[in-house]
Amino acid sequence: MSQLLIKLFNESVNSFFAIDIKNIEDDVAERNLCARLAIHLTPKLFEYNIKGYFADPEYNRKQGGDVKTILDEEESVIRIQCDLIVHSRGVFKGKDNLIAIEMKKSTRQEAEKISDRKRLRAMTKDSYDGIWSADGGTNPEHVCGYVVGVYMILNIKERICILEYYQHGKQVNERTQVF
Repeated sequence: MSQLLIKLFNESVNSFFAIDIKNIEDDVAERNLCARLAIHLTPKLFEYNIKGYFADPEYNRKQGGDVKTILDEEESVIRIQCDLIVHSRGVFKGKDNLIAIEMKKSTRQEAEKISDRKRLRAMTKDSYDGIWSADGGTNPEHVCGYVVGVYMILNIKERICILEYYQHGKQVNERTQVF
């Protein structure tokens, strides 16, 4: 599943760079760019027959309307709002979370980039305590279980994007793409 999702993401990002290059060059807000990327992800979900999933920018709720949280390295509860996620909006228990995407411009402060990387590591953990409900209907208290995390660092001036890929709480790959 992870290789399929990475392929789907890479095809979507290629389309995003080809079609939305003017927005990128004009240095519009990251929120706008994430929303535009969501537009490219959505038809790919249908093309890959991944039904019942949505690409949602700035989505910050979990089941029951509660604010999404993660545990940081010190086990502190942190409220989160990921830039862009692909998920079932809580419909498919245990298989809700597919892709978590964070995007930053290369000109942003390093502390912000570190925070985004920590968030992706937490969100792609398999679980926090190694325990999942046996009933298939109870979700973990904190957000985790994303199959793939992607960190996009846009260098607009040089027209390159560094793409870092995360799985199981760790960075597993990195590549650079020209746009």
